[in-house]
Amino acid sequence: MRYKQLGDSQLQVSEICLGTMNYGKQNTLDEAQKLLDYAFSQGINFIDTAEMYPAPTCAKTLGKTEEYIGKWLSKKQRDKVTIATKVCGRPNETLSLNWIREGKSCINDVNVQKAIDGSLSRLQTDYVDLYQIHWPDRYVPLFGASDYNPRYERETIPIIEQLEVFADLVKAGKIRYLGISNETPWGVSEFSHLAQQLGLPKIVSIQNAYNLTNRVFEINLAETCHFHRVGLMAYSTLAFGYLSGKYLSKIPKNSRLDLFPGFDRRYHKPNFAEAVKAYVDIAHQYELTPVQLALAFVRSRWFVTTTIIGASTIEQLQENISSIEIELDSDILAQIDQIHARYPNPTS
Repeated sequence: MRYKQLGDSQLQVSEICLGTMNYGKQNTLDEAQKLLDYAFSQGINFIDTAEMYPAPTCAKTLGKTEEYIGKWLSKKQRDKVTIATKVCGRPNETLSLNWIREGKSCINDVNVQKAIDGSLSRLQTDYVDLYQIHWPDRYVPLFGASDYNPRYERETIPIIEQLEVFADLVKAGKIRYLGISNETPWGVSEFSHLAQQLGLPKIVSIQNAYNLTNRVFEINLAETCHFHRVGLMAYSTLAFGYLSGKYLSKIPKNSRLDLFPGFDRRYHKPNFAEAVKAYVDIAHQYELTPVQLALAFVRSRWFVTTTIIGASTIEQLQENISSIEIELDSDILAQIDQIHARYPNPTS
């Protein structure tokens, strides 16, 4: 395993980060602990979760993922594990979260304090290394929506007030660093400039979707994050599992698409299936698995600090981790770019 500095923080994180949103729905406590143990044994020191997990989120299972991680973390040397979790953002027209703090999820002092205290209790720790805003408090197009429309703007907590809340958490020792997720170039710049001007906590990371079928991060965010020294934690690196190729012919039993139909709506777009098939063919041509190709591609990008993986079985986890040994040569990358030119960002 190799490690990188996350943004301009002092965190040295593994190039592969273990995502956990399936713990508590697809995985039992025992299964989750075995997955965590295996990942840790392979050098993964970075665990990502969220207060709303497992996903798809609901009142019945809310917080179970953090609880599972907490039971595992309580048996580990705390400073050997980097824990990242997220506070829910304000609900929007496509996402109802009435069971989280009675629907009160704006990023203000009262809600964030309740959120972090709940997360710390479930995680059985005194602090989290990285605390992320799961999605912006303001209106932005989310989860596959690509066109910004100012008529959807809404009341929001000013970013300066949000930063002041997180400054209090840093001073209290509850969080070490601040990150954002599902953000835009404007958001990264605003958070960074205000923090610098006012001496408030600077964002060190951004967690956005990035994979072979969604490379929009390259267009503007890569430059923005480079100059603000914000590291990318790439999520959805297998495009909800589609880039594994397992959905090309049928939906396997007990897969996420089988268990949670409709949860993949951002992937119901023109040219997506054609792009997936083309990338799978490239993998087979070079005697790689589609998973190895997809994850090795994400890890190869200069702006990616860590590649978030998700697995519900040890076999899946082993295949995901094996991608760390694969370096894609110029011929493979050229073929990938040819497919990208033919089917540009079908899931952006």
